[in-house]
Amino acid sequence: MTVSPAPEPLRIPESTPDGAAQWIEYYYSRGWSDGLPLVPPTEASVQAMLAAGGFAGGEVLGRLNDRNASAPVEKVAVNAVMAGCLPSYFPVVAAAVRGLFHPDFDYHGPASSTGGSALVIIVSGPISGQLHINAADNAFGSGCRANATIGRAVRLVMMNLLKARPGLLDRATLGTPGKYSFCFAEFDADAPWEPLHVERGLAPEQSAVTIYACNSQLGVYNQLAGEPEPLLLQFADALCNLASPNVRGFNENLVVMAGEHAQVIRKAGWTKRRVQEFLLEHARRRVADFKRAARLPGAIKPEDEHTWRYVMEKPEDVILVRAGGMAGSWSAVLPGWGKKWTRSITTALDLP
Repeated sequence: MTVSPAPEPLRIPESTPDGAAQWIEYYYSRGWSDGLPLVPPTEASVQAMLAAGGFAGGEVLGRLNDRNASAPVEKVAVNAVMAGCLPSYFPVVAAAVRGLFHPDFDYHGPASSTGGSALVIIVSGPISGQLHINAADNAFGSGCRANATIGRAVRLVMMNLLKARPGLLDRATLGTPGKYSFCFAEFDADAPWEPLHVERGLAPEQSAVTIYACNSQLGVYNQLAGEPEPLLLQFADALCNLASPNVRGFNENLVVMAGEHAQVIRKAGWTKRRVQEFLLEHARRRVADFKRAARLPGAIKPEDEHTWRYVMEKPEDVILVRAGGMAGSWSAVLPGWGKKWTRSITTALDLP
C-alpha cells in the first residue's frame, strides 16, 4: 500500500461530530488506518491510557533493529486510543506488544510471510473477567469491545510502528480477517485442565497474555463421540491435513476446545498432558500421502507407505485452551505459522 504525502496541517475542532469526522478522514489520508475508522486521540485520552498501564511516559516497549523500528509507549497508547480501547485495556495491549519483541517470537517471519498469519492474543487469569473479555459464545467473533479493540490495537501498532503494511513489509498472498483483530480469553470456569498461564509457570492469581502466530482456523465438529479417543482423532486429522503448509512438522499448534467437547475430556478424567500426548502421536501422515499430493518431492518408495511424518515434536507443541460456548459440538484448531521460526510468547501482566 502506498502512503499518500502528508496533507497540510489541519485546524479542526476536536469536540464536535463534524470535527471528529474530518479527523477520521485525515487519518485515512495518512495511511494510518486498518481500513476501519479510527477514534481521534487527544492528549487526555492518551495520558489516561498511560496511567492505566502504570507508565510515566518515555518508556520503549521494544525495538526491532532489522526494521529500524521501535514501540515507544506513548505511540502504543495513541494506537490503542485509535483502536477504541478503554484505558483499562492498556496493560493487556502493552503486554501483547512486549511479546512481539521477544526473540523467540521472531517478529519478521509471521508479520511478513506470504502465508499471512494472524496474531492471536489469548488472555488468561483474573484480568479477563475484570475487563469482560469474551471467552464464551462467539469468542472468536464480533460483539465484544474488549476482544475487538485489544486485538485491533496490536495490529495498528504492527502497521504504524513496525511497518507491517500490505504491499510493503506485509506480503500476505490472501491474508485473513483475523488480521483485523483476534483476541479472546480462556474460559476457566469448567476447563478440565489448568489454564495456559499456569501451565507456563505463573500463579493462578496472576494474569497473562499469550501471543501466537496462526495460519488459519479449522472447525472441528463431532456430536457423537462420548470418549476422548474418537474425538481427538478429528483434532489430529485437522492438524495434519494435506494442505497444511507445515509438512516438515515440529511447529506449535493451537487447539481451542469448546464446552461439549471439553466435557467429554472432563468426564473421562484426561489431563491436559494426556490430551497433548495423544495429539502428538496421531497428528501425522504417511510420507507416501504427502508425495501423492505433491507436497513432498520424489517418487513414492515402498518404505514411504509406512513411514510417518509428524506435525509436532513434543507435547508442549500443542497449545491447549478452553474457550467458546457450552452448547454446540464445535471446537477449532489453529495451525501455527512456520516451522521452528516462531514460538508463542506468554507475558505476565504488570498491573499498576
